[in-house]
Order: sequence, then structure tokens, then C-alpha cells
Amino acid sequence: MVNKYYITTAIDYANAAPHIGHALEKVQADVLARYHRQKGFQTFYLTGTDEHGVKVFRKAQESGEEPRVFTDEIAEKFKMLKGVLNLSWDDFIRTTDKERHWPGAQLIWRKLFEAGDIYKKNYKGLYCVGCEKFVTQKDLIDGKCRDHQKEPEVVEEENYFFKLSKYSKEIEKKIKSKELLILPEGRENEILALINEGLEDVSFSRPRKDLPWGIPVPGDEEHTMYVWCDALSNYLSAIGYGRNEDWKNWWPAEAQVIGKDILRFHAAIWPGILLSVGLSLPKRILVHGFLSIDGAKMSKSVGNVIDPFELVKKYGTDAVRYYLLKEVPSHGDGDFSVVNLERVYNGELANGLGNFAARVLGLASKFGKFAVDFDLVEPAVSDKINITKGLMDEKIHAFRLHEAIGAISELISFGDKYINDHEVWKDANSKKKEILNLIVILDNVAAFLKSFLPETSEKISKSINWLDKKNLEVKKGESLFPRLG
Repeated sequence: MVNKYYITTAIDYANAAPHIGHALEKVQADVLARYHRQKGFQTFYLTGTDEHGVKVFRKAQESGEEPRVFTDEIAEKFKMLKGVLNLSWDDFIRTTDKERHWPGAQLIWRKLFEAGDIYKKNYKGLYCVGCEKFVTQKDLIDGKCRDHQKEPEVVEEENYFFKLSKYSKEIEKKIKSKELLILPEGRENEILALINEGLEDVSFSRPRKDLPWGIPVPGDEEHTMYVWCDALSNYLSAIGYGRNEDWKNWWPAEAQVIGKDILRFHAAIWPGILLSVGLSLPKRILVHGFLSIDGAKMSKSVGNVIDPFELVKKYGTDAVRYYLLKEVPSHGDGDFSVVNLERVYNGELANGLGNFAARVLGLASKFGKFAVDFDLVEPAVSDKINITKGLMDEKIHAFRLHEAIGAISELISFGDKYINDHEVWKDANSKKKEILNLIVILDNVAAFLKSFLPETSEKISKSINWLDKKNLEVKKGESLFPRLG
């Protein structure tokens, strides 16, 4: 039986073009998807755009465009990340897709209603448009949203509510038992503390007169489905829920990659919805932090938003992937700066990986073809490769991708030291055994990098061409990372 691996990212608000923070999450999920494909798992990687809600509706009005035209343009820009960042997602779902998404979202609503977990009541509260949620005074700092630095609006209206409080204890039990594993552990503790305070029922609709842009509530066209039932249901609708039975082949998801700002929605509201409709919870929620720019919060008003398209155009896809994966802790906050990117590029890619590959391929290409005798591979080399593989597997499983790629970097350093210790460049003709050991190291580096830097991995593999299980041919190949001037 083939193991399956279903991984999702959060779907991004279609209110602005993608920035480097969006790229971070997509690349992290891409590593996990590629890694599991490499391991032989039947893999499905889903991403998409969240196109309804007040924030998107108002942004479209500001731009002078119809919401559909506006979101079409934004969604297309997010789709372009696939080629620019060499992402391997299998599907891109849009919440405005009436054929693929709406049936699943409306089916979930009906099931929640049938379970007695949807009710209507008048409500007055503080609403943050940026967060797309009602907030309380304890969520604010000096009366403003801590994330968007704006005062929330006072909203009084009749809404449908979801009985999230009903599932508080069951959600807590599943998190504590690790049936729903949240990584890193600090995020698990955060959501458990929130649950311990008591989960409150959440607003699940807005009056259609105030928000005409969205999915109508089944059976009540005067209300629009609020973001949680609409957006969160994409993880099921994209794989067929509400349309066919294909979703049963994929659900539950093995991993859902999200940012720390939407932890509550994915580790409390989403499990509550699933429990209400009688579906299994995802197995893992992997939570990354925020990306600052030169130590400052990324902000349009400050003007420090980094465009991933321009970044890749200047430095290349794998250089950007490497920085996001190696320099940004998978489970925490990280910082981006052009100075650091160029330092890492020259120091670790040009002088490190690129130089090592050039040295090995340059030496080995003089011989061309090799008859590979694995008995000639030194125990120290085999041990280092096996240690690297074990460490890499362990760190990827723990969602510590920065440490996994760090282990590969250590193998490259080991290879460089091997060249220097054996002075392979001196009388290379008499050191074919040592060169074979170096080829084995580089060949494994390429295999380990396949999930992280797929383009670079492929270039190395093309230079080390296995003719069969015991024979290979080595070509010099192109420079992987030319030094920046």
C-alpha cells in the first residue's frame, strides 16, 4: 500500500500582491512535499487564495474595480509564484470558484446547522477588518490591534454563530494526546492556554447588505458566510468535498503549514468545525513565525515590502529558497536583508556548495567514466553520509528545516576538508579512489538537496550521470553560483 501525504498552506488574502513572507510559507511546504515524493509517498500539495471578506471587498472598492476583476488579478500574481520559486504544488484553490469551492463550503455549513451548532443572535462587538475577526479589549494594545495598529470598528448586527465552546474540552484532549500535533511546542502551549481561558462561540456570518461579496448562507440569502466556514473549508473542497468522494483518499491532511497569527483559527475553530461535522482532524499543524525586513516589521506604509519576483530575478530561485530555508528558523521569526542575502550567497553558496561542486567535478571530469566499486568508499565517508541522512530525516520530521539544510552544509564542509586533507589536486591521476569518494559525497549532497534546491540538485545530477548501478560518467558542468561582484 502506498503511503499518502496531503499538505496544505494557508490560503492568502487576495487584497495585495504576494511578498517575501508569502514566499517563505510556500517554500517551506514545498520542501515537505518534495521530500515525501522522494520517499515514495503519494503526495498532494495544496495552496490558494482567500478572496472574500470585508478586507478584500474594500480594497477592490478603493481600486475602483469590481471585486471579481480585482481578485482575478491578485490570484494570478500568487499563481505566478509557482514558476518563480520552483514550487511543486498540485492544486491552487480559489474561494471565488463557484464550481469547486462553494459546494464544499455550503455542505459544511448545512452539516453544522444539522448538528445544532449554528444559531442566530444579535451581537455588538469590536471588529478588526485587517484580522477579519471580532476582538475584545484584551486583544488590543492601547485600543489598537497589535498586528495592524488600527482601532477596531464597533459593529452591531444580527449574525449566525458557531458553538465552538461546545468542543473546547474535546479539542484540548486531542491536542494534549498529540492526535493533533502542533509544532513547535511553544505554539501548542499557546493554544492550550487560550483553550484553558475558555473558547467562545464565534460569528459565522455577516449581513449581506453590509457584505455582499461572499458565499450566501444556505437557506438564508440575507446573510453572507463569514471567513471561517468559507476559507477553512478550502482544505476539503479542493480535494472534492461537496462534489465527489475523492476527498476520502486524502483527508485527513498530514500537515497544514500556517503562520503564527492564524494559529487560533487552525488549532481551535477548524478542529471545532471538523468535530461538529464528524470528520478527522489534521495530523499536524506546523507553525512558522514572521519575517521582518532589516529588523523592522514589514509594512507598506514603511515601504519595506520585499517583492519575491524582483529578488529571484536578481539572485536566482535557489539562492532565495536557500536563504528562506537556512537563515529563517522554520518554527520562529526571522529577518531578511539584502546585505545578509548577499553574504550568505557568496559565503555559503558560491564559496561553499558551488566551489565544492566545481572542485570535485573538475577533478573527476578528467577521468570521464568511473567503474564504481563501493568497497573503495571509505568508512568515514559512508558514516558521515549516513549521519547526515539520519539527521536530515529527523529535522525535517520535526519541522526544523533550517537545521536539516544545515546538516547538508556540514557534509559539504566535510567534503572540502577531505579534498584538503588528501591534497587531491596534487597528482590527481594517482588519486582516483579519493576522487571516487568525493563523487559519492557530492552525489549524496545532490540527493539531499533535491527537496530544498531542486534546480541546483538537478544540475549536479546531470554532471554525475549514472550509466547503470556500477558505472557513471562525470562532466564538469556549469558554475552553480557565480560570485556576486
